[in-house]
Amino acid sequence: YHIKFKTVRPAAGFNIKYNLDNSVVLRAGMLWGNLAGDDQYNKRSDLRARNLSFKTQIVELNLIMEYNLLEPDIFYAYPYIFGGIGMFTFNSYAYDNNHVKTYLRPLNTEGQGLPEYPDRKPYSRTQICFPFGIGWKWQFSTRFEFGYELGYRLTFTDYLDDVSKPYVDPQVLLAARGSKSVEMAFRSKVPVVEGDIRGNQNVNDWYFFHGFKLVMDLEKQRVK
Repeated sequence: YHIKFKTVRPAAGFNIKYNLDNSVVLRAGMLWGNLAGDDQYNKRSDLRARNLSFKTQIVELNLIMEYNLLEPDIFYAYPYIFGGIGMFTFNSYAYDNNHVKTYLRPLNTEGQGLPEYPDRKPYSRTQICFPFGIGWKWQFSTRFEFGYELGYRLTFTDYLDDVSKPYVDPQVLLAARGSKSVEMAFRSKVPVVEGDIRGNQNVNDWYFFHGFKLVMDLEKQRVK
């Protein structure tokens, strides 16, 4: 998978850390960010022809363990790895043919919840994730630390972008969910019919954050 810088969006986070020892750090945090994807930026001609896009905000709560790869009492700059568990919410949307912001889940664009497609259940907008990644810390004073972190999120949903399974019958979708659902489900620049590939249902979606961090030690320094 190739990251398209035109779809990279801002994010911010806040963490509270507790040093279990010199090597292990436990932290709890919240992350907020924006995710986006757009077929028009893809190098593959078939995906450009599919012509789908989405945007969503992500709000994530997590509990993570960090492991310092070098001894902080000896080195003032060192790498670390981390892993943990989190929960996040999303609400994907796209813009219709009149450029009106349209939330996708209520439209059941892939036939979720319809009796004609009993294997396609409505998906939840609240999901579990497993954060993991690497980072670099630089302790430039007794109380402050600067760092960079790259963190991936393994999820258990394939619907961050509202795209997963093959196309449904547009007439069934029209009768059950209306013309707006058909409009947002069938955006291809080439003719498609029921059963044609829309998404890759064999691989769940991932997302990632990266950025710089400033850490302050809240513990009061002892008076000598």
